[in-house]
Amino acid sequence: MCSENDHSNSSADSPPSLYERLGGVYSIAPVVDDFIDRIMDDPRLNANPRVDEAHHRVSRSGFKYLVTEMVCWASGGPQTYTGRSMYDSHAHLEITESEWDVFMEDLATTFDQFELPSGERAELVSIVESTKLEIVLTEHDGQATVR
Repeated sequence: MCSENDHSNSSADSPPSLYERLGGVYSIAPVVDDFIDRIMDDPRLNANPRVDEAHHRVSRSGFKYLVTEMVCWASGGPQTYTGRSMYDSHAHLEITESEWDVFMEDLATTFDQFELPSGERAELVSIVESTKLEIVLTEHDGQATVR
């Protein structure tokens, strides 16, 4: 993922952004492509009927586009994320803590496959983890809610 030449716009004074260190959109897109295929085909995630239905309803290529756009934006790239909020996209799916763990396991497998360096890996995991409260069901006073 970091093998492409860096065509960054950063000045000599500022360190390269995560986006630049990852190699830009052309290096990020294949990683997202692999990851989306992995999660959409994971029987452990598709055991949740709401997730399974969503995985069969949405365009795989559109999903990959939006996730690529989001990763580029969140890592400091010039892209702007145009998709729905994580809450709006996931609340109806009733994603559990154990399903989140499977999702993160799939992410780690993708990162391993692309030999993502540990520093960049940790930064991306932190970005993904920052979305968890908008995605995973939690118990509050006996009622399951997201957030």
